[in-house]
Amino acid sequence: MEPLPWITVVSGLPRSGTSLMMQTLAAGGIPPLTDATRAADASNPRGYLELEAVKRLKLDRAWLPQARGKAVKIIHLLLPELAGGPEGLEYRVVMMRRPVAEVVASQRAMLARQGKASAAVPDAQLEKLFADQFARVERWLEGRPDFTVCAVDYPTLVSAPTETAARLNAFLGGGLDEAAMARAVDPALYREKR
Repeated sequence: MEPLPWITVVSGLPRSGTSLMMQTLAAGGIPPLTDATRAADASNPRGYLELEAVKRLKLDRAWLPQARGKAVKIIHLLLPELAGGPEGLEYRVVMMRRPVAEVVASQRAMLARQGKASAAVPDAQLEKLFADQFARVERWLEGRPDFTVCAVDYPTLVSAPTETAARLNAFLGGGLDEAAMARAVDPALYREKR
């Protein structure tokens, strides 16, 4: 497969299926840009596929050109920082959507597995905060010529991986291994359903 001319960005709220999407795209033939710093654990047994440099995106965007042709995971709140990066870059954003109640439950379960205290904020308040943040980022993405977005529903990815793989393949220019992408989805790892 020829390298893609754009940067494939996987984004969404925390615990919205971004790691699964990175694994799915890797299986299809898009290499992930990752440094493997964050190891797999009970919350993500197949790994997180993250890049530490993403956390410093506000201060350092020099690495972005090396992401061309690859998939990189960038949390929703950092997407606007890409606008300040090098000129001439194009972004295809796979935006993961998951019911916010599941996101909050999954976040709390992950913290519990790590032995960390969860935020003392009530679930309803956290859900509203996440929903507001996500809506703000989606509004920012609208009408930006350098960003093309494909929204993927996490429950649908798990229940209909073949159809989702076909849609992603079309969005990302064709040439991906749809069967391998569908096989990368393990329904047993969909926990905290609501």
